[in-house]
Amino acid sequence: MADGRLLEAMVGPDSDGMRLDAYLATLDGAPSRSACAKLVEQGSVTINSTLATSKSEKVLLGDRIQAVLPDVPEAGGLLAPNHNIPLDIRFEDDHLIVLSKQIGLVCHPSPGHIDDTLANALVAHCGYAHLGKLQGEDRPGIVHRLDMDTTGLMLCAKSDEVQGALQDLIRLRVLDRRYITLVHGYVAPDEGTIETGIARSRRDPLRMCVSNDPTAREAITTFRTLERFEAGRADEGYSLLECHLYTGRTHQIRVHMRHAAHPLVGDPLYGKGAERQNLGLTRQFLHSWSVAFDHPVTGEHIALTDRLPEDLSDALASLSDRSMGRTPAGEEVCPRIA
Repeated sequence: MADGRLLEAMVGPDSDGMRLDAYLATLDGAPSRSACAKLVEQGSVTINSTLATSKSEKVLLGDRIQAVLPDVPEAGGLLAPNHNIPLDIRFEDDHLIVLSKQIGLVCHPSPGHIDDTLANALVAHCGYAHLGKLQGEDRPGIVHRLDMDTTGLMLCAKSDEVQGALQDLIRLRVLDRRYITLVHGYVAPDEGTIETGIARSRRDPLRMCVSNDPTAREAITTFRTLERFEAGRADEGYSLLECHLYTGRTHQIRVHMRHAAHPLVGDPLYGKGAERQNLGLTRQFLHSWSVAFDHPVTGEHIALTDRLPEDLSDALASLSDRSMGRTPAGEEVCPRIA
């Protein structure tokens, strides 16, 4: 075995029958589970002085486990690991992660956010070397982004191959991503499609806009109206929508709904800016609630949903006495997000 720091343990009754990589990850001072799996593959782990050859091997009560950890922590490339950022993981295997991103978390480093991003948390969880980097050396694992204050499900990849395969699913429009949003005004159709070009605004570099400019990129959003809420004395009512992304442009849903004259409630960049009309929200009412895709390695169909976080749920509940009724799509979706 290679030289390095020695980690030793004896398997207790609570760990009897666990997978080797999972057991190693529970030990004090051990790296992440995926990093522990790599230690097994590298011949750095023994069970009762016999070299372990499979990360999925079961450990048994009384087994003596030894693992040699590198003296120098794994290089983080351009990013430092941040172990203080919690990851709400909903699915994980050796190839990819589906997690629910919390409010206020930036996906990758940017001005003002150097080591407090999702990418830093992924480096801490998986190790820099065990994440796909097709999006860039400073964006390990990131397959698609969510805005800082947009919450919900997103995908991360543990290798370039899987990252590329997932991005291909997005390009082929077979990775199903659905969002819940509450918008201002009465949306009359039960369903519709918004198809435009989107480009960066020439007036404000922080904003995107609908554009016919040759540099604009195609953007397609379909929506289903779930529930409508009648107008009040200080507002024009609200509509709850499920939006389905066929493309993934920056701020796509926010830009498209503003273009349709139904800006998102609470949106500080594209919205109305009135606190009362925004139901007390200081961030856009936008939540990635559903993803579905065929696993690019195993072929397993992965379908996950995520309920609304508390702030959005409370804002929606405040309108309950103004409901004009749910559509058939709303009867299907609303009980699953509340």
